[in-house]
Amino acid sequence: MDDLPLPSIFEQARKIHNAATESGLDQDAVRKGCDALQKCEDMIGKLGLFSANETKEDISTGNLKYILVPFYLAELTEKIVQDDRIPLLRASQAKLKEFISFCEAMELVPQEELQTSTEGNSLADRRARKIARFKRQKAAESKLLEIKERKERRGRSSKASALSAPIEAGEEDVLDDDGEEEREAWLTTITLAICKAFDLLEMLKKEEEMLSSIKEKEEKDGDKNFSREILDDRMKRAEAWHRDGVVRARYTKPAPPITCATFAQDVLEGRANVSQAHEHKHQPMIFGPASLVNGPLTSERERLAAQVFQPGFRLPTMSIEEAGLREMEMMNKWQESTAKYIEEANSAWHKDNTRKPGPSVEDEDDDDDAAQEKARAWDDWKDDNPRGAGNKKLTPCG
Repeated sequence: MDDLPLPSIFEQARKIHNAATESGLDQDAVRKGCDALQKCEDMIGKLGLFSANETKEDISTGNLKYILVPFYLAELTEKIVQDDRIPLLRASQAKLKEFISFCEAMELVPQEELQTSTEGNSLADRRARKIARFKRQKAAESKLLEIKERKERRGRSSKASALSAPIEAGEEDVLDDDGEEEREAWLTTITLAICKAFDLLEMLKKEEEMLSSIKEKEEKDGDKNFSREILDDRMKRAEAWHRDGVVRARYTKPAPPITCATFAQDVLEGRANVSQAHEHKHQPMIFGPASLVNGPLTSERERLAAQVFQPGFRLPTMSIEEAGLREMEMMNKWQESTAKYIEEANSAWHKDNTRKPGPSVEDEDDDDDAAQEKARAWDDWKDDNPRGAGNKKLTPCG
């Protein structure tokens, strides 16, 4: 393949691509097609067939087909089968982006595609973009089919005319028509490839996201399995310790019960023995220099130095067991005081003392008579002094 020219290598790669797209090939043929297309890319770069200053009108008809090399390579790369598929998807996406960027620079991407891609990314925009792309794809396919049929009809008519009479004037026009038809066919093929490239790029992005999420989940599950193995190992060691303790308990004196959860955890993990004394005291941890030697604070200087390196949060002043005992003591006191209050409320002397003294019947009668006399005196005064009687001198006509 190294000795073949660029058109021959491209034609072999294009046949492999068409066969893989239509029916499917084995992996060796697909990899062979990828190697041929990569060889085409290298030769195109060395020959300098395309320039950034050119447009589609500046490119010759014979070189238009080489624009499809990145697209063909992306599709064949996506068809390779291997365990880790994410690198293949990324490589295929890179080639598709390269193909779309080059077509955009050559003014081959339709204006509708550029407008819809910059308008928005909502659900309605994506749906309208897909519908327009599907219509362009169908139009390109029908146009390619029409060019193919027209070319076949021209070939049949040229054979028939060659058999009947020799070719006379006008042969150059037929050749010019063939050149224009070939250029139109390649431009239509590029338009169809652009539509497929956008759809394939979206599909590969979704597949990469899905595979990446699955890979992350598998890694997390692997960590869970690792932690489960550690827990199982700890459980086995605890069971073995309990079995050995049962055997030793037959010949040893029973130890006093453990009432501190911290000390029990130390015993289970082997940091302490059951026979060790434990006073259920929780001393605050000292972070100063004295803690480095684990010695007492002998001087004022050491005490001040120990207070420098303190944590930024409050340390506990008692253990959980001490807090529980204190709460139990408070609850017992509250229950005792409540029972005492209930007993006092139910006693007879408390009821007698709390009864409020009310007025007698005679006092109520005296209050009623005094109120009636006061009301009668007020009525008499109002009769003797009618309303406005003292203001006669203030009237203008008085």
